[in-house]
Amino acid sequence: MKQILQTLKSLCQVSLLVAALGMSINVSANEGGFPLDAAPNRVSNNASLQNGAKLFVNYCFGCHSATSVRYNRMRDIGLTDQQIKDNLILTDAKVGDLMTIAMSPKDAKVWFGKVPPDLSVEARARGTDWLYTYLRTFYKDDERPTGWNNLVYPNVGMPHVLWQLQGQRAAKFEERKDPHDESRTEKVFVGFEQLTPGTMSVQDYDDNIADLVSFMSWMAEPVQLERKRLGVIVLLFLAVFTLFAWRLNKAYWKDIH
Repeated sequence: MKQILQTLKSLCQVSLLVAALGMSINVSANEGGFPLDAAPNRVSNNASLQNGAKLFVNYCFGCHSATSVRYNRMRDIGLTDQQIKDNLILTDAKVGDLMTIAMSPKDAKVWFGKVPPDLSVEARARGTDWLYTYLRTFYKDDERPTGWNNLVYPNVGMPHVLWQLQGQRAAKFEERKDPHDESRTEKVFVGFEQLTPGTMSVQDYDDNIADLVSFMSWMAEPVQLERKRLGVIVLLFLAVFTLFAWRLNKAYWKDIH
């Protein structure tokens, strides 16, 4: 029994160490960059995921593929095959096809300088907080080829495809002394200036971006809710099993001194 308890203790220590390392890696990855906002988690809300799917197909899917996902996978978020055909398939693709785009990687590299990433796993690669903040921090920059820049991804090659929804904004910066070297100055972001209004209010835009990012999170791992549910069941089973093992061990050794 002591060996069992020691093993469980070691597993807990390893889990805590891995979690701590993960946190430190995440913090170091964001050090010196623009602070990330926490993305609302709506992967269990089918209405939000359906709205996110609509936004994805209309605003992202022209340049970014999602080759790890088939259209019919969206049955899992409450859509029928007919709804998928009518609302989400804009080409002659079939419901069972992978979500690919017509643009070739060669053309994409010529037009954008690099091939736009496949978005079926982008939420796993970047994190939902990164995506949520990134899609909300575009601003006008006439010095960039696309006319746009981004606070999370400076000098990004992607234009702001959602600008009609959010409107056009300028980023305001101030020159401040470097706290580590007073002989130097640095540009510090202090806020946005709305240049032209969008079709959505700030709250509505943020709400729709939350739906879009949640859909991308679901798309990156459609079985994540089932995985978490099974994880809880496994942990409960192990807890009950440990209790029975402890009582059995105590009963087995009670007459042995």
